[in-house]
Amino acid sequence: MKIGIFSDAYIPFTNGVTTSILMLKQTLEEKGHTVYIVTVSTSRKFEIEDQGKIIRLPSLPIPMYNYRISFLYHKKAMKIIESWHLDVIHSQTEFGLGMFARIVSNKYDIPLVHTCHTMYEDYVHYINGGHFNKLFKNIVKKITQKFCRRDNLELIVPTAKISHLYRDKYHIDKNIHVVPTGIEINKFDMNQYPDFDKLKLRNQLGIQKDDFLVLFVGRIAQEKNLELLIQAMNELQNNIKLLIVGDGPQLNALKSMSNQNIIYTGSIDWNDNIQYYYFIADCFATASQSETQGLTVIEAMAAKLPVIAINDESFANTVKNGYNGYIFDNEKEYQDDVLKLYNNEDISKQLSQGAYETSKEYSATVFGDRLLEVYNEVLNRGENK
Repeated sequence: MKIGIFSDAYIPFTNGVTTSILMLKQTLEEKGHTVYIVTVSTSRKFEIEDQGKIIRLPSLPIPMYNYRISFLYHKKAMKIIESWHLDVIHSQTEFGLGMFARIVSNKYDIPLVHTCHTMYEDYVHYINGGHFNKLFKNIVKKITQKFCRRDNLELIVPTAKISHLYRDKYHIDKNIHVVPTGIEINKFDMNQYPDFDKLKLRNQLGIQKDDFLVLFVGRIAQEKNLELLIQAMNELQNNIKLLIVGDGPQLNALKSMSNQNIIYTGSIDWNDNIQYYYFIADCFATASQSETQGLTVIEAMAAKLPVIAINDESFANTVKNGYNGYIFDNEKEYQDDVLKLYNNEDISKQLSQGAYETSKEYSATVFGDRLLEVYNEVLNRGENK
């Protein structure tokens, strides 16, 4: 099968969508399929990479956000895509490349599958600077509705949370496939890295051997609700530390409200080094309610970390209270959950094993197989028309 993935998010830009696409590409290729990528360039130049299998369209930056959006049409790209003879197109955004995917699908009569990754209403403040939020959210809603209601579009979402949003709020009445994004489980197995020195990395970050380390991994931004974690940690004892891994527009503001027990790494080499930060932690925490799935939660579980997550539908199928972690509703409950793990090593080990068992449900192989089922369903439906 020849599959074309259209996405505004792809390397060198690092986020959950990029991680998902890289993993999907590798998995599909291992199964013998050919994957082509249509994405954005890092400038206004048209670029071709990987022996013609990756096209980068000219793009413009989104202010205050590590993201670029492409122009909606490119004549040269159309000719190259035509020569690929794609069996299916899989778009990963409703804007930019998503709209271009629709154009290509219509012109060459190629089945179109679309994955909804992002709750865009939570991100409009990056575009409008916090002004006219209601107007901009309504615009985003209308664009999403128009895109997803397309008759011959097959819709995929990573969690029931997004499925419910699209049905109940956006009133999209069509078949929606819930397919959780997978990860490379082995990447987060510390046994795969016999030369890794856990204590050395801890020491480099100013974390002592006996410190209890809570980890957050992700974009340092308003929608991640990191203030809750920081305020809670400021009231815990000194040998409980919070490590915040990542970069983003809120980094300096958060540093100014943090004490010495909260440590920031800033920007890191995400693709090559992220697993090491999971290995040095004792548990993982998130207070974000803007997630569609929360891939970092699954990564933490693959690294055998108990997860403490805010009560949000994004984590309903992953974080199981008392089995692989805890769900909290407020700052006090979060503090209590951290202390449960800190004070009881047996409970921590039990939840650690539960976390690892849960992560197996989200392997790259399972993810690839489920998407291939959707692709084949679409292709078979077309043949039977």
